[in-house]
Amino acid sequence: MKTIKLFVLSLCILSLQVKAQEGEGRPGGEKGEGRPGGEKREKVEAMKIGFITQKLDLTPEEARVFWPVYNQMSGELEAIRKNRRSDMRDAKDDFSTMSDKDVEKLVDNEIVSRQNELDILKKYHSQFKKILPIKKVALLYRAEEEFKRHLLNEIRNKGGDKQGKGNHDRQ
Repeated sequence: MKTIKLFVLSLCILSLQVKAQEGEGRPGGEKGEGRPGGEKREKVEAMKIGFITQKLDLTPEEARVFWPVYNQMSGELEAIRKNRRSDMRDAKDDFSTMSDKDVEKLVDNEIVSRQNELDILKKYHSQFKKILPIKKVALLYRAEEEFKRHLLNEIRNKGGDKQGKGNHDRQ
């Protein structure tokens, strides 16, 4: 059974790499090697795939059907989040110099973005229920939250390690 899980995980990682390569030709100069943190993002995505696969204990058939749907959902959510980040970057969080009308537009767009995210989650929730047992759907949501916490802990620990190493090297 472990061999099958490793095989499925390998396929998932391979599909992630193919997806990343397909995204290299996007307009706006977002090529894989030129995008800041592109390699790190791919590593995080690979970690997420492994984490979710392990937590859900997907069968090979479930994984074959689940991952394309999940990746499609993730792509749609990322597009919304990218637009929201762009809007916020453009505003530069300096609301004092913006007109009330511009601030209102920014805030209204934030609410629309959040609603769009919710609509996507609802759409894919019904799809997940068609392809996975409901307990695995519930585990998916829990696993996503656990992965976020796990990733934050990794970042915190690595930050602490760098500080510790830097101070130790000076002695």
